[in-house]
Amino acid sequence: MLKRQLSALLFFILLFTIPFTTLASPLEEAKQTVKDLYVGDIHGNVDNATSIEALVDMLDPYSGYFTEDEFEEYINAVDLTSVGIGIVIEKVNTGILITQLIDGGSAKKAGLIVGDIITAVDGTSTVSMTIEQASALIKGKENTKVAVTILREDGTILKNTLVRNAFSLPNVTTELLYGKVGYISLSSFSNDTASLISKAITTLKKQGAQSFILDLQNNGGGYVTAAEQLIGMFPNTKDAYKLQESTGISNVRALQQAVKFPANTKVLINQLSASSSEMTAAALLDQKAATLYGQKTYGKGSMQAFYELSDGCILKLTIGHFLGPANTVINNVGIKPNIATTGNPLFQAHYDAMTSKLSGYKEQTGLKNVTAGNPFTVNFTKPVANKINTSSVELVELGGQVVQATITKQRNQLLVTPAQPLKAGKDYALIVHPKNKNSNGQTLQQGIYLPIQVAK
Repeated sequence: MLKRQLSALLFFILLFTIPFTTLASPLEEAKQTVKDLYVGDIHGNVDNATSIEALVDMLDPYSGYFTEDEFEEYINAVDLTSVGIGIVIEKVNTGILITQLIDGGSAKKAGLIVGDIITAVDGTSTVSMTIEQASALIKGKENTKVAVTILREDGTILKNTLVRNAFSLPNVTTELLYGKVGYISLSSFSNDTASLISKAITTLKKQGAQSFILDLQNNGGGYVTAAEQLIGMFPNTKDAYKLQESTGISNVRALQQAVKFPANTKVLINQLSASSSEMTAAALLDQKAATLYGQKTYGKGSMQAFYELSDGCILKLTIGHFLGPANTVINNVGIKPNIATTGNPLFQAHYDAMTSKLSGYKEQTGLKNVTAGNPFTVNFTKPVANKINTSSVELVELGGQVVQATITKQRNQLLVTPAQPLKAGKDYALIVHPKNKNSNGQTLQQGIYLPIQVAK
């Protein structure tokens, strides 16, 4: 049985192609390749392996064996390409929920909408299916057809026959956050990562971005060249990593790019940031090229290469371990961020990015466990509320934009009533901007800001 990966995102490999000389048989080819190039512990005697599957079982979890079709599917996963009806799905009790529709996909063209639930695929109920089982049925060869039964929120039942076609999930998403902070999320280290990120930076700068947040959370890696290029988009990044192979240790330079992130860029990582994400994080950490926010990364500091055997099948083999440029260990350890957070690090990174521009403002003690659906009160130690012009007060959703709210002032309090309920588990910030004079002719000499945490 093939050694399978536990998660499509978690164990994406670094694609590293090396030529191979054909030997007597695929099994003997594989054995010799392991002896010559594999780096890591071997649990057994390679010469005693009676099949490639048995050989692979002696190696680390990142080595593997693929048929040609499996290999193509694996590479498509790295590049976020697939053949299907163009949907992102999630398991629910009544079937398979559509959470996103991909432009150009047959599902969107047929009028399916987010919130539709697929209750059957080709007549087979999805109620007891896992997400993997449903996905396998929905996917298939290009230009083939699949029948789906849809349950709408209003109870309507629809039946559609859709044509499968090739589509790509968006690898890079962007948003201009409050405070002229450009946010870029990278899902996978695909072949076109450098060009996608360069375009994102350029576009956000045109929209007014003055600082940036790069989100590598849940990014399980991809092509090593893409990581070398991304590292080269940060200032003062001469090196990408050190590679420890069976022949020794070598230093690998970053591939410098024309478009650069600014020096104050913040990078988000978490426990599912692996492989190329960790390579990038270690390079930035060791060379002080960005500030890392979040949680310790997964700890996959190994590099794999593909070898085509004489029967057309593919051997995936760990050929080395990579370290940070300053010898920071990654494998089985992970990368610790500069600023550790317990929740979504985007909240803290956005707060720090926007408040760093509030020169002359004073931070007040924040509010915790604010109830999502109720107004909240900000208390001051001095009677300053009457000096505040309510039009100068902004409630900001961290990781987003200004939230509309009504501000009522008293002698030493501000009562903040959001137009819509605040989101449970989200963080916000309240900013009081200084005005020369308010309606009463009073002057507020200094701006104020404070963080607000909403209870889950």
